[in-house]
Amino acid sequence: MTSDTPAGRRLRVFNRRRSAPSRARRRLGAAVRMIAALALAGGIYTAFAPGASAEDSRQLSSAAQEGKALFDNSCISCHGRNAEGVEGRGPSLIGVGSASVQFQVGTGRMPMTRQESQAEQKPPQFDETQTKQLGQYIQELGGGPQIPSGKLTEDLDQNPDALARGGQLFRINCTSCHQYAGAGGALSSGKYAPSLHDATAEEIYAAMLTGPQNMPVFGDNEITPNEKREIITYVTQQIQQDKAPGGLFNLGGYGPVTEGLAIFLVGITVLVFTALWIAGKS
Repeated sequence: MTSDTPAGRRLRVFNRRRSAPSRARRRLGAAVRMIAALALAGGIYTAFAPGASAEDSRQLSSAAQEGKALFDNSCISCHGRNAEGVEGRGPSLIGVGSASVQFQVGTGRMPMTRQESQAEQKPPQFDETQTKQLGQYIQELGGGPQIPSGKLTEDLDQNPDALARGGQLFRINCTSCHQYAGAGGALSSGKYAPSLHDATAEEIYAAMLTGPQNMPVFGDNEITPNEKREIITYVTQQIQQDKAPGGLFNLGGYGPVTEGLAIFLVGITVLVFTALWIAGKS
């Protein structure tokens, strides 16, 4: 203890002056420790969640860059700046893949002229190169199904049974909407299954992969790539060459039922009038 003498008072003042810098140092040390803790937490987050920085630094291929320019000019108003979709205008394109773009844009269904129950096929606004560029951009942006490279039909010289198997697969999976002769048909809520008479192999393959409109998605686990090629072979070489099972006259293109019904009605009518004519003469 210090005495209450002048010397003691001077000693207490000196001690108080020495304690002030100690408190300042403690506060400074606490601030340094807090900053270090925040920096450590940020470093850990960056190490375990690199997605954000990776996305910012993602490099697009030259084709995708061209596709992005087309997207920003023609698609951004409905599908959003980053293809995340705009409510009430257009869905997200993340994960749809280049196959969806090649089907929708390549057939002129997109861009849509107006909101309807179903996008109608019309002359495309982008050529084949531009369509592939748009598809490449969407593919690199969010991934998704792609149309495989190479031939999309079977060689019947090497695989003669492909046509028969394709027809069987088509009748099992496709005729309920597209009819036996591929003429298409009406669905619910103003939608319809389009005709396949002018569809290309790429369009059919992309439609099976992506399931546009009311069409279900036929993944490779449901219909294998070889089976998809067999179906396309049947459509392009049987249905599209007027060899569909529509009978002799292919009435309506709906299969043999329409012709059977027409023959029955016409035949019965002829028989009835013939019988009446014979009865009148006898």
